[in-house]
Parts: sequence; structure tokens; C-alpha cells
Amino acid sequence: MSDSGRSRPTLLEALIPIASLIVLVSLSYYLFGDAGSKGPNQVALTLATLVALFIGWRNGFTLEELKAAAISSVSSGLGAIFILFAVGALIGAWALSGTLVAMVYYGLELLSPNYFYLSSALICALVSASIGSSWTTVGTIGVGLMGISHSMELNPAIAAGAIISGSYFGDTTSPLSDSANLAAAAGGSDLYVHIRETAFISAVALAIAMVVFAMLGNPGEFDASEKISAIERGFRMSPILFLPLVVVIGLAILKYPPFIAIFIGALVGGALAAIVAPERVIAFAGGDGSLPNPLALLKGVWLSLASGYTSSTGFAPIDELASRGGMESMLDTVWLVITALAFGGVVEKAGILDRVITSILNAAKSAAALAASLVATVFTTNVVTADQYMAVVLPGRMFKSAYANRGYTPVALTRAVGASATPSSALIPWNSCGAYMAVTLGVPTLSYVPYAIFNIASPLLVIALAYLQIRTLEAPQSAASSAPSKLDP
Repeated sequence: MSDSGRSRPTLLEALIPIASLIVLVSLSYYLFGDAGSKGPNQVALTLATLVALFIGWRNGFTLEELKAAAISSVSSGLGAIFILFAVGALIGAWALSGTLVAMVYYGLELLSPNYFYLSSALICALVSASIGSSWTTVGTIGVGLMGISHSMELNPAIAAGAIISGSYFGDTTSPLSDSANLAAAAGGSDLYVHIRETAFISAVALAIAMVVFAMLGNPGEFDASEKISAIERGFRMSPILFLPLVVVIGLAILKYPPFIAIFIGALVGGALAAIVAPERVIAFAGGDGSLPNPLALLKGVWLSLASGYTSSTGFAPIDELASRGGMESMLDTVWLVITALAFGGVVEKAGILDRVITSILNAAKSAAALAASLVATVFTTNVVTADQYMAVVLPGRMFKSAYANRGYTPVALTRAVGASATPSSALIPWNSCGAYMAVTLGVPTLSYVPYAIFNIASPLLVIALAYLQIRTLEAPQSAASSAPSKLDP
């Protein structure tokens, strides 16, 4: 017991809240299936938080301190929460304007089911590399590609996995990526050296994903004429409908914050709807003549931002595609993110996460084991804190001395962190990234995980390179020889 009356949790105590979380969430999925994200998972996270509170209180922390930690953690996630709301608004406005339907219309004309998964991964990789954001890529291009996959009657889980795989390629390799910048800073590496080395792993992981998606193509003939005709009857197709997409990508390239870029894209979509399809907007607003047209247009756009758009063309496949979005649609996911961040804040404050990471670090007795320990730590942090940025910063900080003592350059650490923390965050249902991908693409996290090939392959390649001693990135001998030869305790 320290002077402050606090003691460090034992390894068993540290594992109890984490085990509680895993058991409770697993039970939630067993009992409720995909509907678990609409409440049961949030209850599981809240119960696990209470377990962590008890462990922290038992080791000398006051309930006020632990409550403040939970509040602080939730506050750190407000940026992600506002992005979720912005994406909901964008989807609703783009459904109203016809932008989503235009993506599907031209996609049906240009793409084939034979190579759709491969094409989706490649398109998203190019866009994400240009703008440096997986979230923006998925929330714009990804939504349209999912609509195309539904219209082609393809497997939505594979389509989501392909979109996510391509989107995370840019998030790990673009100098515009905030997670790449954070990884380089956390380990003290030059950004462009970090990107060069991470790109080596990411390129191999993407190549593996491309091979898999090429094999998963859907051979056979597909007749899209009926759906194309239905779209032409219900919507006036024109390249101008892509204007909101161009605006979002342009703002992202100019490094505007994601929330601003996405919400402006939503507003442009709403304005475009009022210009190109005023009759549709007025009808959606009620269309009973009780409001002057300008106010009816404002009401229709406003409603699409808040609650999403409901299509009524009479052709069920198109109506299902175009009826979606709105800030309201993100509330279950926001609830999930809040409870997950609260759990992560308590676990970190109580020293539970630190105790688990230290145990993993101390178990590394070789260079290869060190890399495997780092990847395990990154994944554990993503599970426990529900935040990819914490999974970048904490392991980067805690393993920095260990990598230096082994005689490696800083980029050896940052490459491993960047190639594992960011991609693996999308594999966890209650992580803000996994929750975002699921709600935006309309596919439960555990359904798309087996097909998120890039996100699985990237962390595994970090371990494989270490075991095969490829690109070990050792420091010059003079620098390495001056460092201690064993790991920090």
C-alpha cells in the first residue's frame, strides 16, 4: 500500500474486469445476436465498468476519482461522437438528394459482380490514401459501394470487409492521417520515415486482401436493367449529384476536420436536393400546401438531416436503398461508444490496464516475442479503452524503452504500432471504430470481421517480419551498444 493509500492491482485483479467485459459481451451476442448493439451490449459494458470501479475502489481510489476518469474518457470521445452524427446527417441528405442512388446507378453500369469486392477495396484504398481518413472514406464512398453491393445481391459482409480493408490502407500510409502522425510522434520517429516503413507492411497486407477478394468474386451474369430503369423513373440522374461527394473529398484533402468536412457535405447534399428535386423534398416534408414552398423545402432538408429520408418510389429494392440516415440513426452507436469509453477511463485510472500491459511486456524474452507482445498489447488496449488513439499512445509510450534497449530505431516501434493499432480497432464491436463501421455500412462488426482481410493481415505481418528477421530496423551498432541489453521491468 502506497502513502496515498492506493495499491497496485494484482494481475488477477486486473484481469477480472477485462474477463467480465468479454464474458458479458459474449453472453449478450449469444442471447440477442446482432440486436445486442441496440442496448444489451451497453448494459454489458456498464456492468463491466461497475466491476472495474470496485477493483479500483478496493485498491484505494475514491469513487469520485474513478467517476472523474470515466467522464474525462467520455469527453475525449466527443469528437468521434460528433462525426457519427455528421455521417448520419450526410447519409440522410444524400439519400434525399439522390447522391447515394447516383452512386449505385453509375456503379451498376460500370462495375461487375465478378470483381466488385476487388474493385471496392482498390477504390477505397485510393481515396483513403488521398485524404488520410478511413472514417470519411467509409462514410462517403463506402456507403455508395454498399448500396451497389445490395443492388447486385452480393454478400454484404464481404462487401463491408473489402470497403474497410481499402479504407484502412490510407489511414496507415497517408501523411494526412491523424493516426499515422500520432504513431510517429508517440515513438519519436520522423513522420515520413514512419510512413515509408508502415507502407511496406500495408502494401503487403493490401496485396493479400486483393488476392482474397479476387477469389471471392461472384462469377456469373447479372442483369441490372430492371434496377437501372427503376432508378431512372424515380430519380433524375446526372453527374451533378456527385457534387456533395466532391466537396467532402476536397475538404478532406485540404485537411479540414472530419466533422466539418462531412457536415458541410451533408448541407451541400440538402441544398442540392432542394435545387434538383424540389418536388421530392416538398413531398417528404408533408406536401399538404400548409407551408410556403421555401419553408417546405427547408423542412424536408432539415428532416432528412435529423431523421433520415424515406423513399417512396414504389420499387422496393430502391426504396430500401434510399430510405436511411439521419442523426437519429446514430443514437444506439453513440450510447455504445459512451459506455465503452467510460469503462476504458475507469480501467486506465485504476491501473488495471497498466498492470496487464506490464505483464505482457515482461513476458517478451526475444525480439520476435517483443513484437508479438506489442501487438497483443495494442489489441488489448483497443479492447479495453475502445479508442484507437489510446491503442497508439499507451503501447508506444510503454514499449519505447524496451525497443531502444533491444537496439532498434524508433521507427521499428512506430511501424509496429501504426500497422497494428489503427487496423485492429475496426475489429472490435464496442471500439469507436468498430461501432462506426458497423452502423455506417449496416453490417454488424462480427459479421464483417472475417472479411476485413487487411485489418487482420497487417498486425500479423508485424509479428511475421519480426520472426523472419525481415527489415529489423536495428539502430547503428554504436548507438545500440550503449543501451542496456535487457527489457525494462
